[in-house]
Amino acid sequence: MTDANPNQGPTSGVTPHLTIPARGASAAVDFYIIAFGAEVLDRRLADDGERLIHAHLKINGASVMLNDEFPEYTGQANIRPVGVTLHLQVTDPDAWWTRAMVVGGAEPVMDMADQFWGDRYGQLRDPFGHTWSIGGPKKDA
Repeated sequence: MTDANPNQGPTSGVTPHLTIPARGASAAVDFYIIAFGAEVLDRRLADDGERLIHAHLKINGASVMLNDEFPEYTGQANIRPVGVTLHLQVTDPDAWWTRAMVVGGAEPVMDMADQFWGDRYGQLRDPFGHTWSIGGPKKDA
């Protein structure tokens, strides 16, 4: 193993790496700090001094990495994420849900509610197009 920068990113396991459309990665980092209590471990600008080429966050104890889109490398601009939901399993899902909704820009996909499998659960879409599910124990009656 090399002497990697521990804040650059995880060296094992599976880590979501989000591409944020429309030069929104810096705003996404700010949103995740407020909405999900993210801790910024690393944040680097590209050579153009504007776009975020790399960010490593800790959210609810797990790593999430993200960057702005770079259409000069991928051939795609203004991408919209589909087909993936990032899940947060927390002790107080209502508090996490409310915080994410109050920050602004998040929209409910599936309202927070008690579910048949025993959790309280809901889904929201963040202002950057990513879907998040939030689940945890039901409130005591």
